[in-house]
Amino acid sequence: MQEKEKQIIGGLTSHEILKKVNDALDQLPYDRRPQSLYEPIRYVLSLGGKRIRPVLMLLGYNLFKENPEKIMMQALGLETYHNYTLLHDDLMDNADLRRGHETVHKHWNANTAILSGDSMLVLAYQRIAQCDARHLPAVLNLFTETALEIGEGQEYDMAFETRNDVREEEYIEMIRLKTSVLLACALKMGAILADASLEDADNLYKCGEQIGLAFQLQDDLLDVYGDSKVFGKAIGGDITSNKKTYMLINAFNRANAEQRAELTKWIEAKEFDRQEKIAAVTHLYDAIGIKQLCEEKINFYFAEARKYLDKVDVPDACKQNLRLYMNEMMKRES
Repeated sequence: MQEKEKQIIGGLTSHEILKKVNDALDQLPYDRRPQSLYEPIRYVLSLGGKRIRPVLMLLGYNLFKENPEKIMMQALGLETYHNYTLLHDDLMDNADLRRGHETVHKHWNANTAILSGDSMLVLAYQRIAQCDARHLPAVLNLFTETALEIGEGQEYDMAFETRNDVREEEYIEMIRLKTSVLLACALKMGAILADASLEDADNLYKCGEQIGLAFQLQDDLLDVYGDSKVFGKAIGGDITSNKKTYMLINAFNRANAEQRAELTKWIEAKEFDRQEKIAAVTHLYDAIGIKQLCEEKINFYFAEARKYLDKVDVPDACKQNLRLYMNEMMKRES
């Protein structure tokens, strides 16, 4: 085995990369004026989070080259963009808290959230564009297409709120656009910046797309069946807000007449006891077999993600850190 290959195989673990990402975010300068425009941006990026997208980008790069820190600024750009979407999501949802802290529109006001969010989007482009000129067109084309798709996914998600006829395939396409494509973009951008072949970059994109679908469906599942201490938020929020999730859509599609009537009663109820509604809808999910159905779909997408990673043309040992991270994302042992 060549020395360079050994170095890549001995590359950084996801935990080492996460620490480097957080350190780099803390050190980003905000020396433009007025400070009141940039302070909310610093605030949003200081609230923590899993940093999944920059970690995936650096792990994707590390499949092919060592020193993933070389593309840290592009990884921070992607994290800046992700947090920009959360800032505006919180404003649209009128959410009070994000990761246990006040959202920007609550801590400041709605106008500040809009303007600082817009500036975050510009900063994301600025940070991503700080790559060498050779990779710039491919990187910006990928990021721009991804950003457009995420906006499309958000629009579908909002439209679903007023519909009771959302089909499973529509929901899957919505979460692909809203969630999966950014994970796919992260892995592919890392590959592009590492001079990977087009085939390898595309297989990593598809890997990210599939793991993103599995990840979002797992989030749907955990909102009903998870442990609030592990999940990090109260269980049942999707149920109480009538959010069109994989769970609810399939419950309507598979319920008998009696079950559908009861489900409709809870969905249409204007006043209800929160715990009673969560218990009743969860009981319906159990009776209809929704948990098993969702678990099977998660397993399918996770297996697809692993298949695409297997196709990437690097030594198998080089993929170990990314495989472990995918397992960690999905809370799996193997």
